[in-house]
Amino acid sequence: MTDVPRRAAQRTAKLASLPLGAAGRVAAGWGKRLTGQDAATVSADFSARTAEQLFAVLGQLKGGAMKFGQALSVFEAAVPDELAEPYRQALSKLQATAPPMSEASVRRTLDEQLGADWHRRFAEFDDSPTAAASIGQVHRAVWHDGREVAVKIQYPGADEALRSDLRQLMRFSRLFQSLLPGAEIKPLLNELQDRMVEELDYRIESDNQRAFAAAFADDELVRVPGVVASSPKVMVTEWVSGEPFAEIIENGSREQRNRAGRLLSEFHFSSPARVGLLHADPHPGNFRLLPDGRLSVIDFGAVARLPEGLPTTLGRMLRLALEDRAEELMDLLRSDRFVQTDSALRAEDVQAYLGPFVDPVRTETFHFTRAWLQYQADRVGDLRSPDFRTGRSLNLPPDYLLIHRVTLGATGILCQLDAEVAAREIIATWQPGFLD
Repeated sequence: MTDVPRRAAQRTAKLASLPLGAAGRVAAGWGKRLTGQDAATVSADFSARTAEQLFAVLGQLKGGAMKFGQALSVFEAAVPDELAEPYRQALSKLQATAPPMSEASVRRTLDEQLGADWHRRFAEFDDSPTAAASIGQVHRAVWHDGREVAVKIQYPGADEALRSDLRQLMRFSRLFQSLLPGAEIKPLLNELQDRMVEELDYRIESDNQRAFAAAFADDELVRVPGVVASSPKVMVTEWVSGEPFAEIIENGSREQRNRAGRLLSEFHFSSPARVGLLHADPHPGNFRLLPDGRLSVIDFGAVARLPEGLPTTLGRMLRLALEDRAEELMDLLRSDRFVQTDSALRAEDVQAYLGPFVDPVRTETFHFTRAWLQYQADRVGDLRSPDFRTGRSLNLPPDYLLIHRVTLGATGILCQLDAEVAAREIIATWQPGFLD
């Protein structure tokens, strides 16, 4: 057996072990309950062991499956620290820098994608990558007209590995159901799979980025780098230099934090109306504060297509929860499949669950803090609380998956920034249904 089939077989075997390991931990959990350990302790132990196995396996797969694990990881915010820590530790391993491609592989890929005379299109090209992503790496270069550019090159074989691994992962929807009870798991996994496969073709990402760049051309608040050239596995864009959000999170001034938070919020809520697309990779590494005070955004491989803008239902939900109109809120949730029609949930329980999440629009300016986010996580993650049981009974329709994931991710960045943001004004301006 050659190396490639052998590695594929090893990955398949590891994936096959996931549901068996989870089943064993369930049985062990019942044994611990019988010996007197409380439900919270047993659930925490199960969470830790399942997280360890799940993300250890995902971490050994190719980049696409790693992205799959990262996408699911947003739900980690719904559990308290003692349960969430294993997920955080495992995810930090998934996000580690991948080993770089050899110079020969880089040049071979450029030959295939840009033509044998590709070097004539560059005045300079740095053979050493400046950054690594899940399915590719980035090189700094100078285009023939003198523009500094970023050259993103896909890892050889990333496309075949992604499709193979996703086929295997789709077989184990029951395991993910244990992490997300109450949700329609298979449609969610199908949606994630479709979006991730799109990321393999850099021409699609280039089209996305061109649309954003055109919509925000000469904008006073946002700069999207222009696309210089593209092919299925190589993408050349304008280089941007600024202060990464990660540095502002670590050492930023109060003014920087608030400005970064304001710009991120404006970009998040305005993009669907202005572009018909939502940037769907909310990570501090994809945002920079430029010297002129604007926000720079990169990496448009993952987007949610929203030609009609943000769904009006989301604005109506926010308004009804804000005004404590529980029965109307419940009717809306049922009609849009957030609550199953046969569910025994009570309107007042759903209002109690969702009410605190609308805190950012209760005042003119809201201070996004880690403590606030942790309170929300503790509230809905306490296995003994009514909110925990309510949350487990709610459903996430597949067509809202990316919107939910991006909003949760953006909120997490705002809390990391410790930003004070006029969220109510921004939402009133850009979220349909909130004022209607």
